[in-house]
Amino acid sequence: MKYDYLIVGAGLFGSVCAHELTRAGKRVLVVDKRSHIGGNVYTEDHQGIPVHKYGAHIFHTNNKEVWDYVNQFVSFNRFTNSPLANYKGKLYNLPFNMNTFYQLWGTVTPAEAAKKLAEQTAEMQGKEAENLAEQAIKLVGRDIYEKLIKGYTEKQWGRDATELPAFIIKRLPLRMTYDNNYFSDRYQGIAENGYTELFDKLLDGIEVRLECDFFTDKKSLQALANHTIYTGPIDEYFAFSEGVLEYRTLKFEHQTLADCENYQGNAVVNYTEREIPFTRIIEHKHFSGSVTKHTVITKEYPAEWKLGDEPYYPINNEKNMALYKRYRQKAKELTQVTFGGRLAEYKYYDMHQVIASALKTSKGLLDE
Repeated sequence: MKYDYLIVGAGLFGSVCAHELTRAGKRVLVVDKRSHIGGNVYTEDHQGIPVHKYGAHIFHTNNKEVWDYVNQFVSFNRFTNSPLANYKGKLYNLPFNMNTFYQLWGTVTPAEAAKKLAEQTAEMQGKEAENLAEQAIKLVGRDIYEKLIKGYTEKQWGRDATELPAFIIKRLPLRMTYDNNYFSDRYQGIAENGYTELFDKLLDGIEVRLECDFFTDKKSLQALANHTIYTGPIDEYFAFSEGVLEYRTLKFEHQTLADCENYQGNAVVNYTEREIPFTRIIEHKHFSGSVTKHTVITKEYPAEWKLGDEPYYPINNEKNMALYKRYRQKAKELTQVTFGGRLAEYKYYDMHQVIASALKTSKGLLDE
């Protein structure tokens, strides 16, 4: 065998595993079907603006080990995610906090806001929510549901809120403070020069073959290594033998505005009306604090997923979870293949969770 490990996928899970295994003296080959490293975390420099090509990636964690791990490779800024919601031209702060309540109802004190929320949720008290719409009203009331949840969620999932299961929003955080920080994690920020620099450091000195589709040459690629770490869709690995797992996908419309220094004044603005086809507009320079004469914005359009589209959000309903469990059982029977990452585990992961999982996985392999 030429390599100890073949790693399929140069995203976060694969790159962290590659780095840790190589650091331990293992011979590693990384393959990826895309023309670049970094997976969906990839950023591309646009004349001084790091552009998040596959949607905004904001690093946040309470795990100091993971925070220290990424900071050994690149510097992070102190970006704080404070998105806005645009509903019929009016702006509301997110997450739902005292600023939001003031904008909706004119309440000033937490006691006033709590009283208003009690009035808003009264219609669902003592009742079992049968769908997402009822669950949202039970949690935050009808005003917030109608203006800030309904249309956005229906665009995300491509279905009416009354047709979506209640478990999708088991809870919705309500803050009785004037705090617009979307995340409550202790450590937050964005790689100052974009995330691609992080992957350059992780994969430094490691053989990486880009535009290499694992499935066109699966047998011969696996024959090169003693062990495979696979980060792609788990159902595809098994040739969809049990059926196809379902996802939602996203389409991105990137625009460069040559004579505009500041388009919307904020990194993230959600558009919560269902009639507006995109869910949000990202203005990338606000992530990095770039000083340029131009700006780059991205509109995100949720869409139905089909084979061949990029899978983004797993649809974790009963049917898909039962199907995934069958694939997971097949995976457990393969002693020379490790499955990891959001696609191989059919699970929505934040970046810090992927890194923690990859560190644990690589340590486990080295301890064998």
